[in-house]
Amino acid sequence: MTRRIGDILIDKEFITEDVLQQALSVQRRTGNKLGDILVDEGFINEDNLADAISERLGISKISLGGIVVDPELTKVITSELATRYQLVPIAKLGKTLTVAMVDPLNVVALDELKYATKLRISRVIAPRSQILSTIEELYSVKDSLEEALQDVARQRETNIGRVTVTEGREEELAGEAPVIKYVNLLIAQAAKSKASDIHVEPDENSVRIRYRLGGLLKHEGNPPKEIQSALISRLKIMADMDVSEKRIPQDGRFTFNWGTQTVDIRLSTLPTIHGEKVVMRLLDRRNLIIGVKNLGFDAEVLEGFRKIIHKPEGLILISGPTGSGKTSTLYAVLNEINSIEKNIITIEDPVEYSLRGINQVQTNDKAGLTFASCLRSILRQNPDIIMVGEIRDAETAGMAVRSAMTGHLVLSTIHTNDAAGAVTRLVDMGIDDFLLASSLLGVLAQRLLRTICPSCRIEEQVSPAMLKELEIEPRMQPRFYRGAGCDNCRQAGYKGQMGVFEFLPVTDAIRELILANSSSGQIKNQAITEGMLTLHQDALKKVFAGQTTCREALRVSQRAEAKTEEKLDATTVPV
Repeated sequence: MTRRIGDILIDKEFITEDVLQQALSVQRRTGNKLGDILVDEGFINEDNLADAISERLGISKISLGGIVVDPELTKVITSELATRYQLVPIAKLGKTLTVAMVDPLNVVALDELKYATKLRISRVIAPRSQILSTIEELYSVKDSLEEALQDVARQRETNIGRVTVTEGREEELAGEAPVIKYVNLLIAQAAKSKASDIHVEPDENSVRIRYRLGGLLKHEGNPPKEIQSALISRLKIMADMDVSEKRIPQDGRFTFNWGTQTVDIRLSTLPTIHGEKVVMRLLDRRNLIIGVKNLGFDAEVLEGFRKIIHKPEGLILISGPTGSGKTSTLYAVLNEINSIEKNIITIEDPVEYSLRGINQVQTNDKAGLTFASCLRSILRQNPDIIMVGEIRDAETAGMAVRSAMTGHLVLSTIHTNDAAGAVTRLVDMGIDDFLLASSLLGVLAQRLLRTICPSCRIEEQVSPAMLKELEIEPRMQPRFYRGAGCDNCRQAGYKGQMGVFEFLPVTDAIRELILANSSSGQIKNQAITEGMLTLHQDALKKVFAGQTTCREALRVSQRAEAKTEEKLDATTVPV
């Protein structure tokens, strides 16, 4: 117990002293556990961490892969307890219950287990991924969701007319236990599935529930029309919105605790002919700890991008359509460059995540707090780094460029098809080419593509027509893969997402083209000559690496490449 986890990991040669000091620096900044930081940054795996904790505490480490857990034990420890404290019951012998835990030192969890079970608790340690997988198998949220819906239906049958909301009774009925349970499980299921959005859409005879998974909407269920008002009213109550107002759109937000995780949710309502449509954006705080190196960058692109984000001044732009992960990239950059010596201020609409040690400002157009006016004010706050959520107009663009020229590092996003298009967009907004050429450090265009599920990845044959569409020469003979579909990926064949990037650093040659008022095509071709990977080429690299499918690469990159003036040779992509 006297030895530190870091020292044990060094003794086992899992990490070096330099890595430990780097992780300790992150811990001082974020307050997260040292072991979690080392795992999240990729320095060690979960097994390494479990080995070190096991040695430090003298507690046995087990693998849950070969253990069959008696389903009857789920009656001893509830799903809520198991999820909150990340533990699973694995055996009961007499008055002793053996529990596998991620954190065996969690005294609160142990006390609550003893109180809830009235048993002695014996601890073992197991890797987090195994425990979460076992929890998912033992306590199916989907089954609980169906049970909750049945409870709502039974209540409706018992209390005829009570769930059919009449005018003025929305809040009362939305507070009934079955509706609350159903809404909580609906959000928990989405969080467990790593959905980015939940759509609640009233239809003529039912309510349609859809989750956005990997960028695409998937149908999840159709609760009865009779609970529509109670369901939507419950969501509006959670977001502190006006339950009685159904004629105009509303926006709100709330925090949802799912086990030990916290999910921030932005909620938006829209009146339709069949009732209010609700869309919830799920913002998982676990995504905040993702590092720049974990976004999916090619090694050379990552090196070049890191060079510019550590510069003391200049303008860096992230471009791409809505839902392409621009904000996540900005937050990852801010996490990397944040330090106690720097004054970082962000202007966002809305603020999606709360970042420790960073001053974040929410715009309010009605109050006159726009991106431009806020940017003008925060320049008096002596900032070192400024993040502007989006460059939407000429005034904001002008302020951002001037700020970048007066000793500040400015990060922002812009909606363009590719990296070169961001340059011409700013010129079209009225930014003088000489100002842009001297202030712009680089542009990163990006998209998100779905990655193949590792549990069901199989090799596949790709048709000559598909190869032609992707501009892949058959003589290259790469191997292609796809996901066959399994329970782990919910039969989708894909699990998770990664970025596809096109990084355009502003070199001397690019500056000359900007000063000459060149087209985006000319700028792009010059960047390609200098070694820039296009979105299409980066997507192909991920296909060749077996990380995604040809269809997914085509879906993500095809439209982005449609406006390229000169056809690109995909055969030059390194395999």
